Amino acid sequence: MSENLQTVIAKISKIFDQFVLDLKSMNSKAQVLDLKSKYIGKDGPLTIIMKGLKDATPEEKREIGKKSNECKDQIEKMSKSLLEELEHKEINRSLEENWIDISDRDSIRAKGLCSSGYHPITTIQREIEDIFISMGFEVLDGPYLEDDYHNFEALNIPKDHPARDMQDTFWFKDMAHLLRTHTSTIQVRGMENRTPPFKFVGPGKVFRCERTDASHEFVFHQIEGMMVDKNISVANLMYFSKLLLSEVFKKEVEIRLRPGFFPFVEPGFEIDIRCLICAGKGCPVCKHSGWVELLPCGLVHPNVLKYGKVDTSIYNGFAFGLGLDRLVMMKYAIDDIRLLHAGDLRFVSQFASI
Repeated sequence: MSENLQTVIAKISKIFDQFVLDLKSMNSKAQVLDLKSKYIGKDGPLTIIMKGLKDATPEEKREIGKKSNECKDQIEKMSKSLLEELEHKEINRSLEENWIDISDRDSIRAKGLCSSGYHPITTIQREIEDIFISMGFEVLDGPYLEDDYHNFEALNIPKDHPARDMQDTFWFKDMAHLLRTHTSTIQVRGMENRTPPFKFVGPGKVFRCERTDASHEFVFHQIEGMMVDKNISVANLMYFSKLLLSEVFKKEVEIRLRPGFFPFVEPGFEIDIRCLICAGKGCPVCKHSGWVELLPCGLVHPNVLKYGKVDTSIYNGFAFGLGLDRLVMMKYAIDDIRLLHAGDLRFVSQFASI
């Protein structure tokens, strides 16, 4: 080694000082990357110094190697920090330059853009929320990722219950968590934080592993409704159901009430609506029956109320789960549920308000 130890150490310090000075003038990520490569790349000054240690003593190799690695680590650290800073600046600049006020229709049109408007499911969901809010209901939300207790157990569906086979479930590997199969989980969580009387609705996406067709999807939307008070009867359930449907469709619609089995209600019912697409004549949406299943409902099973810490000697209630997708299909005469989930803006734009 031609130079003494202290000279090489000083040279490394000088290299680092020059890097710090050069780094201050970098204004782009490309410049920073080039500078980093210049100093610690295969042809960089630090690499050249390390290649010259073949004739150095073990002590010199140790000291110079230590100093060189410290310098290299600092260069990488400072380069990374500046890269992140420049990236944030680029993102903020892009956001500022491309900002569009979606509430300003004139601004949207001035940029040569068009708005596809709200998705019809969003429109109907908000309309239903407003209807129930006007009647004193709360609007609740809940997680997509659920546990076995909230999705099944607390809804009177124990592990050996055949009703579990009715819902093809997306389970996670731990077999304790799943994608919720119904918005009834919101009902369970709603009861946990309230004391009777109460009434609420809970809209959201649900997930079931099933074959898709004109009237079925593996991701779809429901809105859960629940009312708990003294002396609740089927008459209360029918009143709110008919009021909801008449408000949504802006006219009286033909419905039928038939028995239905659901573990979380007793007695349970299915409220069907006369198919508005085929006027009851039969089509793929109604499976050529003339009727569409729309609103599973019933009086809340006492076991479910007990899970919710509700005193069943004083209170009872009703619950329903409305299929938002099918409701949208009936309202707008959409003959295939898959159109609602295809992400085609040409389809959505048909329902735009601007």
